[in-house]
Amino acid sequence: MNSVILRRSILRTATKAKLPPGRPLAQRTFVTIIEQGREGWRLSLGRDPVRLSPGLNINIPLYHSLLTIDLRETSVTIPDLPGYTADNVPIRCSGSLFYRIVDGYKACFAVSDVEANIKNTGTSAVRSVLGTFTYDQVISDRNELNNRLNQVIGSSISNWGVECTRFEVQSFQPANREVERQLELQMEAERNRRKQMLDTQAQINIAEGQKQRVILESEGHLSAKSNEADAAFKTVVREAEARKEQALMEASALAQQITALADAISEPGSAPGPAERKQALNALVELRRLEQLGAIAGGTGNSTYFFGDRAALGLTGPAGEAFNIDYAEQVKSGMAKTRKNDVGGVLV
Repeated sequence: MNSVILRRSILRTATKAKLPPGRPLAQRTFVTIIEQGREGWRLSLGRDPVRLSPGLNINIPLYHSLLTIDLRETSVTIPDLPGYTADNVPIRCSGSLFYRIVDGYKACFAVSDVEANIKNTGTSAVRSVLGTFTYDQVISDRNELNNRLNQVIGSSISNWGVECTRFEVQSFQPANREVERQLELQMEAERNRRKQMLDTQAQINIAEGQKQRVILESEGHLSAKSNEADAAFKTVVREAEARKEQALMEASALAQQITALADAISEPGSAPGPAERKQALNALVELRRLEQLGAIAGGTGNSTYFFGDRAALGLTGPAGEAFNIDYAEQVKSGMAKTRKNDVGGVLV
């Protein structure tokens, strides 16, 4: 029975032992309870600190004094602070500083009031860091400001066994309406400037596109003309080669005809000589001439004349005789037409 009563008394006194962190217990009891997530440091007559883990621990009145510290991540609020940016814009800024105690001994004995000093350090750091950023930089990239504050505050409170986990800017605005209006005008001017730059760049791109189009079209026309010239050249070359082949074939055929006629004219059993070949050539020329005369006679033209004598034309032999006959017929026909005109259209 006595043991039950003693246990209940211990629990009641332990429940009453909850005090703010970092401060000595106001009521001294034989036992104390350290909650989970906290850390206690027990002093014997004000010295020789001993670390107390979470749970039930002995605390002798008058002989022991107890300090507790919260090891969980917590935050302090930085209220609205007036300040100036790097471009001399008056602003008001507020945020939250998140920290965690990693060394309870330093947090209890290296600084008097760790939470108040962390808040003061954060307040001064916000003012100093804001002075290194322009208003547009903070508006466009607030994460850079948060990271910079985290580094500055973390390096300042690390000697107290405190780790700065992050800093979050909650509000950032101009100090008054007049400054806000001036910033709006400045932002509008900046937007107009960027719009003009974009319009100019668009016009440059359009002009560049037209330039490339003209260049490509001219190159296309040049390629087309070059291809046409190559095609015409190849056509002329092939036509000339065709005419050459035709002339060679005709000359070969004529040579074969001359050889055949010379063999026919020469005496049997003897090879044709130069005389027989010349005679065969004259005969072929005469045959071609007669074919031409037949074509002229069968044509629609009725005013074909031959001028000059056969000596001037180089016509001798049978060719000359044929020329004389045709020339005489032409003279006779001309005289008949002249006589018909003289007698009034009556042929005499």
